[in-house]
Amino acid sequence: MTQLSDGADTLTVRIDDRVLTAVPDYVLGVLALPAVEVAPAPPRVSALLTAAEDALHAADLDKAGVAELPGIAAWREAYRTVGVNPNRFPCAAESIARRVAKGDRLPRINALVDLCNAVSLGAALPVASCAVDGITDLVVRPADGTETFLPLGVPDAPERPEPGEVVYADTDGRAHSRRWNWRQGHLVRTDLGRHRLLLTVESAHPGGRAEVVDALARLAAALDEESDAPRQEAVLDAGTTSAVLRTAGPLSPAGNHQGGRP
Repeated sequence: MTQLSDGADTLTVRIDDRVLTAVPDYVLGVLALPAVEVAPAPPRVSALLTAAEDALHAADLDKAGVAELPGIAAWREAYRTVGVNPNRFPCAAESIARRVAKGDRLPRINALVDLCNAVSLGAALPVASCAVDGITDLVVRPADGTETFLPLGVPDAPERPEPGEVVYADTDGRAHSRRWNWRQGHLVRTDLGRHRLLLTVESAHPGGRAEVVDALARLAAALDEESDAPRQEAVLDAGTTSAVLRTAGPLSPAGNHQGGRP
Protein backbone atom coordinates (compact mmCIF):
# COMPACT_ATOMS: atom_id res chain seq x y z
CA MET A 1 0.00 0.00 0.00
CA THR A 2 1.26 3.47 -0.81
CA GLN A 3 1.59 6.53 1.39
CA LEU A 4 -1.65 8.20 2.44
CA SER A 5 -3.04 10.78 0.01
CA ASP A 6 -3.16 14.54 0.48
CA GLY A 7 -6.42 16.34 1.06
CA ALA A 8 -6.76 17.41 4.70
CA ASP A 9 -6.37 21.07 5.70
CA THR A 10 -6.44 20.39 9.45
CA LEU A 11 -5.61 17.55 11.78
CA THR A 12 -7.31 17.04 15.14
CA VAL A 13 -5.09 15.25 17.66
CA ARG A 14 -6.72 13.88 20.80
CA ILE A 15 -5.96 11.81 23.89
CA ASP A 16 -8.75 9.46 24.94
CA ASP A 17 -9.82 9.86 28.56
CA ARG A 18 -9.28 6.14 29.16
CA VAL A 19 -5.57 6.57 28.44
CA LEU A 20 -5.30 9.41 30.94
CA THR A 21 -7.22 7.40 33.53
CA ALA A 22 -4.62 4.65 33.23
CA VAL A 23 -1.58 6.96 32.99
CA PRO A 24 -2.59 10.36 34.47
CA ASP A 25 0.85 11.92 33.87
CA TYR A 26 0.83 11.23 30.13
CA VAL A 27 1.86 14.25 28.04
CA LEU A 28 1.87 14.43 24.25
CA GLY A 29 3.69 17.27 22.53
CA VAL A 30 3.01 17.76 18.82
CA LEU A 31 4.57 19.89 16.10
CA ALA A 32 2.72 20.07 12.77
CA LEU A 33 4.70 20.79 9.58
CA PRO A 34 2.51 21.42 6.52
CA ALA A 35 3.79 20.34 3.11
CA VAL A 36 7.53 19.89 3.52
CA GLU A 37 9.98 18.19 1.20
CA VAL A 38 11.87 15.62 3.26
CA ALA A 39 15.49 15.33 2.15
CA PRO A 40 18.60 13.46 3.30
CA ALA A 41 20.01 14.80 6.56
CA PRO A 42 22.24 17.87 6.16
CA PRO A 43 25.53 18.11 8.09
CA ARG A 44 23.98 19.99 11.03
CA VAL A 45 21.39 17.28 11.68
CA SER A 46 23.94 14.50 11.22
CA ALA A 47 26.16 16.24 13.76
CA LEU A 48 23.29 16.45 16.27
CA LEU A 49 22.65 12.72 16.00
CA THR A 50 26.34 11.85 16.27
CA ALA A 51 26.69 14.06 19.35
CA ALA A 52 23.69 12.41 21.01
CA GLU A 53 25.13 8.96 20.29
CA ASP A 54 28.55 10.00 21.60
CA ALA A 55 26.99 11.30 24.83
CA LEU A 56 25.22 7.99 25.41
CA HIS A 57 28.39 6.04 24.61
CA ALA A 58 30.25 8.16 27.16
CA ALA A 59 27.61 7.43 29.82
CA ASP A 60 28.63 3.75 29.60
CA LEU A 61 25.16 2.41 30.41
CA ASP A 62 24.21 -1.22 30.16
CA LYS A 63 20.69 -2.45 29.36
CA ALA A 64 19.61 -2.03 32.98
CA GLY A 65 21.11 1.44 33.10
CA VAL A 66 19.10 2.50 30.06
CA ALA A 67 15.93 1.14 31.68
CA GLU A 68 16.62 3.27 34.77
CA LEU A 69 16.78 6.59 32.92
CA PRO A 70 13.84 8.56 34.41
CA GLY A 71 11.87 9.09 31.21
CA ILE A 72 12.32 5.49 30.10
CA ALA A 73 11.63 4.06 33.57
CA ALA A 74 8.31 5.91 33.58
CA TRP A 75 7.41 4.46 30.20
CA ARG A 76 8.21 0.98 31.42
CA GLU A 77 5.75 1.51 34.28
CA ALA A 78 3.16 3.00 31.93
CA TYR A 79 3.44 -0.04 29.67
CA ARG A 80 2.91 -2.36 32.62
CA THR A 81 -0.14 -0.32 33.64
CA VAL A 82 -1.78 -0.91 30.24
CA GLY A 83 -0.82 -4.58 30.14
CA VAL A 84 2.34 -4.50 28.01
CA ASN A 85 5.57 -6.23 29.02
CA PRO A 86 8.30 -3.57 28.56
CA ASN A 87 11.03 -6.22 28.50
CA ARG A 88 9.47 -7.76 25.40
CA PHE A 89 8.12 -4.53 23.94
CA PRO A 90 10.33 -1.59 24.98
CA CYS A 91 9.11 1.88 24.12
CA ALA A 92 10.65 3.59 21.09
CA ALA A 93 13.06 5.66 23.20
CA GLU A 94 14.34 2.60 25.04
CA SER A 95 14.78 0.64 21.81
CA ILE A 96 17.12 3.15 20.20
CA ALA A 97 18.92 3.97 23.46
CA ARG A 98 19.65 0.27 24.06
CA ARG A 99 21.12 -0.01 20.58
CA VAL A 100 23.36 3.01 21.01
CA ALA A 101 24.39 2.09 24.56
CA LYS A 102 25.88 -1.15 23.15
CA GLY A 103 28.27 1.00 21.12
CA ASP A 104 26.31 1.01 17.88
CA ARG A 105 25.28 3.90 15.64
CA LEU A 106 21.70 4.34 14.45
CA PRO A 107 20.98 4.01 10.73
CA ARG A 108 20.83 7.36 8.97
CA ILE A 109 17.38 7.68 7.36
CA ASN A 110 16.62 11.29 6.44
CA ALA A 111 16.57 14.80 7.91
CA LEU A 112 13.39 14.40 9.96
CA VAL A 113 13.90 10.87 11.26
CA ASP A 114 17.53 11.54 12.17
CA LEU A 115 16.54 14.75 13.98
CA CYS A 116 13.84 12.96 15.97
CA ASN A 117 16.30 10.21 16.93
CA ALA A 118 18.84 12.79 18.10
CA VAL A 119 16.29 14.53 20.31
CA SER A 120 14.95 11.22 21.60
CA LEU A 121 18.42 10.07 22.69
CA GLY A 122 19.04 13.36 24.45
CA ALA A 123 15.70 13.50 26.22
CA ALA A 124 15.22 9.75 26.85
CA LEU A 125 11.66 10.18 25.57
CA PRO A 126 9.87 8.76 22.53
CA VAL A 127 10.13 11.24 19.65
CA ALA A 128 8.68 10.42 16.23
CA SER A 129 7.99 11.88 12.81
CA CYS A 130 4.66 10.83 11.25
CA ALA A 131 3.46 11.57 7.74
CA VAL A 132 -0.18 12.57 8.16
CA ASP A 133 -1.13 13.16 4.53
CA GLY A 134 -4.89 12.74 4.26
CA ILE A 135 -5.49 12.10 7.98
CA THR A 136 -8.04 14.43 9.61
CA ASP A 137 -8.29 12.93 13.12
CA LEU A 138 -5.68 11.08 15.16
CA VAL A 139 -6.44 9.83 18.65
CA VAL A 140 -4.35 8.00 21.24
CA ARG A 141 -6.81 5.43 22.54
CA PRO A 142 -7.33 1.81 23.52
CA ALA A 143 -7.89 -0.35 20.45
CA ASP A 144 -11.15 -2.24 20.06
CA GLY A 145 -9.43 -4.99 18.07
CA THR A 146 -11.01 -4.20 14.70
CA GLU A 147 -8.38 -1.68 13.57
CA THR A 148 -5.96 -2.48 10.76
CA PHE A 149 -2.25 -1.93 11.34
CA LEU A 150 0.24 -2.21 8.47
CA PRO A 151 3.72 -3.01 9.84
CA LEU A 152 6.57 -0.77 8.75
CA GLY A 153 8.22 -2.23 5.68
CA VAL A 154 5.74 -5.09 5.32
CA PRO A 155 2.38 -3.45 4.51
CA ASP A 156 1.13 -6.65 2.86
CA ALA A 157 1.03 -8.39 6.25
CA PRO A 158 -1.72 -6.48 8.11
CA GLU A 159 -2.22 -6.98 11.84
CA ARG A 160 -5.04 -6.40 14.31
CA PRO A 161 -4.07 -4.68 17.56
CA GLU A 162 -5.23 -6.49 20.66
CA PRO A 163 -8.39 -5.11 22.30
CA GLY A 164 -7.37 -2.57 24.90
CA GLU A 165 -3.92 -2.03 23.42
CA VAL A 166 -3.07 1.69 23.25
CA VAL A 167 -2.63 2.86 19.66
CA TYR A 168 -2.65 5.97 17.51
CA ALA A 169 -5.83 5.52 15.46
CA ASP A 170 -7.70 7.50 12.81
CA THR A 171 -11.39 7.68 11.98
CA ASP A 172 -11.06 5.17 9.13
CA GLY A 173 -10.34 2.22 11.38
CA ARG A 174 -6.57 2.30 10.89
CA ALA A 175 -4.06 1.97 13.72
CA HIS A 176 -0.80 3.77 13.05
CA SER A 177 1.15 2.34 15.99
CA ARG A 178 1.34 -0.81 18.06
CA ARG A 179 1.58 -0.94 21.84
CA TRP A 180 1.43 2.85 22.19
CA ASN A 181 4.79 3.90 20.77
CA TRP A 182 6.60 0.58 20.47
CA ARG A 183 6.23 0.41 16.68
CA GLN A 184 5.14 2.93 14.02
CA GLY A 185 2.94 1.90 11.09
CA HIS A 186 3.87 1.84 7.42
CA LEU A 187 1.32 4.41 6.30
CA VAL A 188 2.72 7.18 8.49
CA ARG A 189 6.40 6.49 7.84
CA THR A 190 8.50 9.53 6.97
CA ASP A 191 10.42 8.84 3.80
CA LEU A 192 11.97 11.14 1.22
CA GLY A 193 9.63 13.42 -0.70
CA ARG A 194 6.74 15.74 -0.02
CA HIS A 195 4.77 15.12 3.17
CA ARG A 196 2.60 16.79 5.77
CA LEU A 197 4.22 15.84 9.04
CA LEU A 198 3.38 15.55 12.71
CA LEU A 199 6.33 15.34 15.09
CA THR A 200 5.47 13.86 18.49
CA VAL A 201 7.18 13.85 21.89
CA GLU A 202 5.71 11.79 24.75
CA SER A 203 6.33 11.54 28.47
CA ALA A 204 4.68 9.49 31.21
CA HIS A 205 6.20 10.77 34.45
CA PRO A 206 5.32 13.56 36.88
CA GLY A 207 6.88 16.80 35.68
CA GLY A 208 7.31 15.40 32.21
CA ARG A 209 5.53 18.32 30.58
CA ALA A 210 8.59 20.54 31.02
CA GLU A 211 10.78 17.93 29.35
CA VAL A 212 8.32 17.58 26.47
CA VAL A 213 8.31 21.36 25.99
CA ASP A 214 12.11 21.37 26.03
CA ALA A 215 12.29 18.58 23.44
CA LEU A 216 9.82 20.42 21.20
CA ALA A 217 12.03 23.51 21.49
CA ARG A 218 15.05 21.47 20.40
CA LEU A 219 13.14 20.19 17.39
CA ALA A 220 12.02 23.72 16.51
CA ALA A 221 15.52 25.14 16.88
CA ALA A 222 16.96 22.54 14.52
CA LEU A 223 14.15 23.13 12.03
CA ASP A 224 14.90 26.86 12.19
CA GLU A 225 18.35 26.08 10.85
CA GLU A 226 17.12 23.91 8.01
CA SER A 227 13.72 25.05 6.84
CA ASP A 228 11.39 28.01 6.38
CA ALA A 229 8.38 25.71 6.78
CA PRO A 230 5.55 27.13 8.91
CA ARG A 231 4.60 25.02 11.88
CA GLN A 232 2.13 24.79 14.73
CA GLU A 233 2.77 23.39 18.19
CA ALA A 234 0.56 22.04 20.97
CA VAL A 235 1.04 20.17 24.24
CA LEU A 236 -1.75 17.80 25.31
CA ASP A 237 -2.30 16.35 28.76
CA ALA A 238 -5.09 15.80 31.29
CA GLY A 239 -5.89 19.52 31.23
CA THR A 240 -5.93 19.91 27.43
CA THR A 241 -6.83 16.71 25.64
CA SER A 242 -7.17 17.89 22.03
CA ALA A 243 -5.81 20.34 19.49
CA VAL A 244 -6.65 21.29 15.91
CA LEU A 245 -3.55 21.81 13.77
CA ARG A 246 -3.19 23.16 10.24
CA THR A 247 -1.68 20.58 7.91
CA ALA A 248 -2.03 22.53 4.64
CA GLY A 249 0.39 25.20 3.53
CA PRO A 250 2.97 26.15 0.93
CA LEU A 251 5.65 23.61 0.07
CA SER A 252 8.90 24.23 1.98
CA PRO A 253 12.17 22.30 2.18
CA ALA A 254 13.10 20.22 5.22
CA GLY A 255 16.70 19.22 5.30
CA ASN A 256 18.08 20.75 2.14
CA HIS A 257 17.71 24.46 2.94
CA GLN A 258 20.94 26.41 2.55
CA GLY A 259 20.41 28.87 5.38
CA GLY A 260 18.43 29.65 8.46
CA ARG A 261 15.08 31.31 8.77
CA PRO A 262 15.12 35.03 7.91
